[in-house]
Amino acid sequence: MHRFIPFLRRLGVLLAVCVGWQVWATPELPAWRPIFKGIEHLTATNSSAGGDFENLSVIHALRIDLADPDVRLLATPPITNHIPSFRETAGHTVSQFLRTNQLQAAINAGFFDPGQYYLPDSTPMTAEGLLISQGEVVSPPSFSYSATLLVSSNNVAQIIPTNWPAASTNGVWTAVSGDYPILVDGVNIGKKFRGLGGIHSIHPRTVIGLSADRKYLFLVAIDGRQPGYSDGTYDGESAAWLLLLGAHDGINMDGGGSTTMVIEDTTGNPLRLNRSSAVADSGKERTVGCHLGVYAPPVPGFINDVVVLPDDDAATVSWTTTQPATSQVEYGPTEELGLVTPEDSKGVSHHGVRLTGLQPNTGYYFRVRSQNAETNQVSPVGYFITENYLETNQVVELTGSWKSSTQNLDGVAWADPKYDDSAWQGPGEGLLWVDTRSSGPIATVGPRGAQLAADSATGFPYVTYYFRRHFESTLAGPGASLLVSGFVDDGAVFYLNGQEVYRLRMDEPGVPILNGTLAVGYPCDGDAVCRDEFVITNLGTHLVPGDNVLAVEVHNYNVRSADMTFGVDVWEARSVSIPALLAISDSTGATTLTWTRGGFVLQWAESAQGPWVDVPGPVLLSPHVVNSVEGGARQFYRLRK
Repeated sequence: MHRFIPFLRRLGVLLAVCVGWQVWATPELPAWRPIFKGIEHLTATNSSAGGDFENLSVIHALRIDLADPDVRLLATPPITNHIPSFRETAGHTVSQFLRTNQLQAAINAGFFDPGQYYLPDSTPMTAEGLLISQGEVVSPPSFSYSATLLVSSNNVAQIIPTNWPAASTNGVWTAVSGDYPILVDGVNIGKKFRGLGGIHSIHPRTVIGLSADRKYLFLVAIDGRQPGYSDGTYDGESAAWLLLLGAHDGINMDGGGSTTMVIEDTTGNPLRLNRSSAVADSGKERTVGCHLGVYAPPVPGFINDVVVLPDDDAATVSWTTTQPATSQVEYGPTEELGLVTPEDSKGVSHHGVRLTGLQPNTGYYFRVRSQNAETNQVSPVGYFITENYLETNQVVELTGSWKSSTQNLDGVAWADPKYDDSAWQGPGEGLLWVDTRSSGPIATVGPRGAQLAADSATGFPYVTYYFRRHFESTLAGPGASLLVSGFVDDGAVFYLNGQEVYRLRMDEPGVPILNGTLAVGYPCDGDAVCRDEFVITNLGTHLVPGDNVLAVEVHNYNVRSADMTFGVDVWEARSVSIPALLAISDSTGATTLTWTRGGFVLQWAESAQGPWVDVPGPVLLSPHVVNSVEGGARQFYRLRK
C-alpha cells in the first residue's frame, strides 16, 4: 500500500527528463487460452530491442467474458463485529482469498491500511476508495482513490476515471477503486506521469481494463523488481499492455510486491500465475485488504460433470461424456496417481466407477478417462478426502483444571508422565490467563478461570507458561486421534505422555523449543477471542488405555506481550464403521431407491434370504428408479461394499 500526494497527479504535471534507456519491442501476443468457462489467460513479454516499451516486463492477463451468464465477480466482503469500526475488511493473501471463497481466479485490487504486509490471515484492514461487495458498500468513495470499476449484478461494467464527486451506487453489485486512470477512451494517458517518480516509477503493477463494448474485463499482473526476468513498467507501459490486450479504459491498482494473480488448480488449491516480487524476496505472499475474484465453471469438453461421492474406505466417481465411451479412473495418494481401475468397455454417456480399499480420512488424487473410436480423453486431476466416522469421548473440558509453572524448564523432562509436579501451582481452573493491561479484550474471553502471575522483573507476562493434567482414555488403539478446540494466546506445543504431538503457531517440528522461544504468530487480532481447532493424528502408542498426561507449553509472540490465555476442550476419537442408509420412495407409480454415501453397489433378491445379485449395470449411483414388477412380485434391495 502506497500513499502519495494526490493533487500532483490530478494536475497531470509532466517533469522533463533527459536520460537514456533501453527500448524494448512491442510484443506479439499469443492466443488466449480458456482456463474456465468465461475466463481466458495469456502470458507475454517484450524480449527484444525496438518499439515503444522502455522496460523489460512479463505480464499475466485474464480476459473475463462479462456476457457469460455463469461468470460472477466478488470483491472483498466486509469484516463483521470488529471494533474499531473503521477496519472494514479481513486481510488475506490473494491465495487465501481464493481458497476461502472457493473462487476460480483472483487478483489483488485496491489500496489498504495498515501497510504492514505480512500480518496474520484475517487481520482487520481499511480499504481505500469505493469498495462494494455483493451489493453492500464496504468502503465509501474518496477523493484520493477515485478511479473506479463499477459492475452491476448482471455484469454490466463501467470504468469511471475520476469518481469524485462520486457517482450513484444504485444497482452496483461489485466495485473496486485504484489510484488513477491510465487509459481513457482508448487514449494512453499514463504517459503523462512519466518522470514524476514515486508510484509513477518502474514497479510491478496490477492494472484493470475494460473493452470498448464492455464485454471483456481484463485483470493484469505485471511482474517487476527482478532484473533479467521483469523490471516492471511505467504507467504509460501499463496502458500500452492494456491496449494490446484489447482494453479501451484502464486503472492502475495497488501494485509493487502486492501484485499477485492466482487461479484454482485442478485439485481446488490456489495456483500463483505471476512471479510476485514479495514472494521472490521473502517466500511469502503479502496480506492485502482488497481483492477482486471471479467465479466460473469448468470449460465444457468431452468429459463433464465429474463428481466424487466418498465414503470411509470407498468412493464412487461419476461423470458424463458428450458421446458414449468407456469408463476408467486413475487414482492414488499423490499427484502421480499410480492406481487404476479396470476399464469398463461398455459405451455409455453417464459413467460411474467404484474405488475400493481406501483409507479413512485420507486424501486421494484422481482423474477419469473415457475413449471411443473418435477420441481418448482424460480429465484434469481432482482431489477428495474419504470420510472418517468417529466414536468420540470428551477427556478435557474448557473449564478443566491444570497445574502450571513459570519456571525455566529447559533440559527438564517436565512433560513425562513420571515427572513430579507437586511443587507446581494449582490445579487452576480454565481458562487460565494473565493480563497486565488495566483493561482489555481478555475481560471478554470466557469463562475466565484461574489468573496466573506475571513476571515481576519485567512487569509483563512470562514468555513461556507450562501446563500439565491427567485424563482417562477409553478409545486408545490404532486409528485414535485427539480433537482439540480452545483458546490459545499466542503459540503452543502439545505433548502426550512425554512425546511431542502438535505445534500451534511455533517453529516447524525439528526446531528446538526453549523457554525463551517466541511464537511465530498470534490468534485473531492478537487476543484469544476466537477458537483454534485442530486434529492431532498419528498418535501411535502415545495414547494408552487408562491414565494419560497431556502437557502444553504456551509461548508469547514477543517479550512485551501484555497477556497470555490458555484453555482447551479435548476429545479422543476412533474411526468406526457404520452401515449405509438405503431409502425407498414411491411416487406416481415409480419406485426410487436413494442413498447418500459413495462406494456401494446396489443388489437385489426375490427374498430377504437371497440369493443376492448385483442390479445389472452395476448400479453405483443414487438415485435409481426400479422397473415395474410383473404380477406384483416382491423385490428386495440392499447395498454392498
